[in-house]
Amino acid sequence: MVGHGLAAIHLQAEIALHLLARRPEQAETALTAISRTSKAALDELRVTLTVVRREEAVGGRGPTPGLAQLTQLRERLAGTGVSVAVATTGTPRLLPVAVDLAVYRVAQEALTNVLRHAGPATAEVRIGYAEDEVTVEVTDTGRGRPAVPEPSTGFGLAGMRERVTALGGTFSAGPAASGGFRVYATLPTREVA
Repeated sequence: MVGHGLAAIHLQAEIALHLLARRPEQAETALTAISRTSKAALDELRVTLTVVRREEAVGGRGPTPGLAQLTQLRERLAGTGVSVAVATTGTPRLLPVAVDLAVYRVAQEALTNVLRHAGPATAEVRIGYAEDEVTVEVTDTGRGRPAVPEPSTGFGLAGMRERVTALGGTFSAGPAASGGFRVYATLPTREVA
């Protein structure tokens, strides 16, 4: 996976920087590994983009996920027996594409976690629009903690946190004071120069 390759490149670069002054011969080994790993990640990315472009050319791709699909997400969860309420504060507006996608993905992953871990529960998604930011909060009435600790796979809570912080936002998740579990993210909506 490209994400795994990038994580490996980052780790190898950190090692190379650490070793460069004291053991340059070992830094060279880390830099060689970076070169190989980045080539493999780029090759995989090219293949993925080729597939995506081919699907777009034949019309096999739907709209980019975003808050416009929140109603469909709520309906899919209702079909599994999880009742989801959606509330909005502030004046809804078009968001930068990356922010819109991130807010949707946080809601989607948090609701998926409700389905997987909360037991019999209801959930609420609150989207808040402010002048320079948007917030997403997902709460549930379930157990208050994941039933099974999540492995570090880049999905789940870790993936949500990475997605939000990559856009300059903040993220928190944990048992809610009133019971259940709470996921909360704030993302800046101004374009970064």
